[in-house]
Amino acid sequence: MVNTTLKYVSISAAVFVGLYATLLGLLSTSFCQAHVVYLHGIQMTWFKDLNVPELFGFLHNQVSPFGITSWDGETLYAWHILPVGLYRKHEEALVPEPSGFVLNIKSRLSFKLLQYDPEARLVLYFHGAGGTVGSGYRTLNYRALSAGQPDNIHVLTFDYRGFGRSTGNPSERGLLLDAIAVVEWVTIVAGIYPSRIVVFGQSMGTAVALAMSEHFALQSPPVVFAGTVLVAPLVDVATLVSTYKIAGTIPLLSSLARFPTAFAHMCTLIRDKLTLIHAEDDWDIPFHHTQLLFWHAVNATVPGGISYETLEDKKYKAKVDLGAAGSLMEWRTEVGVIREDIMQTGLHDVIMGYPVITIAVMRIFD
Repeated sequence: MVNTTLKYVSISAAVFVGLYATLLGLLSTSFCQAHVVYLHGIQMTWFKDLNVPELFGFLHNQVSPFGITSWDGETLYAWHILPVGLYRKHEEALVPEPSGFVLNIKSRLSFKLLQYDPEARLVLYFHGAGGTVGSGYRTLNYRALSAGQPDNIHVLTFDYRGFGRSTGNPSERGLLLDAIAVVEWVTIVAGIYPSRIVVFGQSMGTAVALAMSEHFALQSPPVVFAGTVLVAPLVDVATLVSTYKIAGTIPLLSSLARFPTAFAHMCTLIRDKLTLIHAEDDWDIPFHHTQLLFWHAVNATVPGGISYETLEDKKYKAKVDLGAAGSLMEWRTEVGVIREDIMQTGLHDVIMGYPVITIAVMRIFD
């Protein structure tokens, strides 16, 4: 009986090890790497048409779907989302306009309300892996982003190449080109000054947002945005793949992930108004990624640097304990403030609809 049991256990273990080895072997191919890292083949819109944003809970013509062309000729599918207060003021004029995908976005009233309003503010949204602009908790996130100033804060979100209705296939360089194209559309076509733009990234989107910010920070003169909000960020791929688990249980190890490992360096370039937000119960990306990024950002502001241990000691003494709401820590510099918000709950995606998101954007625009 014992021998039989041991035999079945040995066979089961061998099968598991074999399957795991096969999985890692598949991950060594560029095709599988792309699909695992970006998850762009997973739509998660449940048969809803992205060209009908009302199916995702928006008001009629509150959202304008349109396309932005990248440097290398890809078409990026985008949503321009009006803040609900502004929509209410112009509802009678907005409702009769044609609905659906907009070929000439500059002809739309929504575009003109963004372009010609000196009080207009914009959140430029970089979503995470998988899905589309209309997937999961993202639509709730858009509402949370503009809730603090419902007359002024517009949201522009888009799908990277290969995601949703966007053309092409995702790659590290490709996603950066996409981000640059969207920023240039906002600043050149729509005419929005960077000082009126908050860069918002979630999960994988934080990497794209930081890479884009690095690109513009290195221009002459540097392009400086109003601020940056990163939710569930990853400090680098090496750390992520050593901690990432499928459903919080099965470790997925690979040294072949395709993003660069310089996120921490990029983070040091954004020091004016930087907010990092994470939930302790995030199973996908552990919250210590945010703690490490916070340290990298603070370290860049301290002459001679500061060790991680020293900063943690200062945080222990200075951070604000919010009980069940988590904790917050602010590091003020001569040029701005770096903020770390650690929530007790919120998982990886649910947190995107929380008031902590709303107030983070409000603080930057204040």
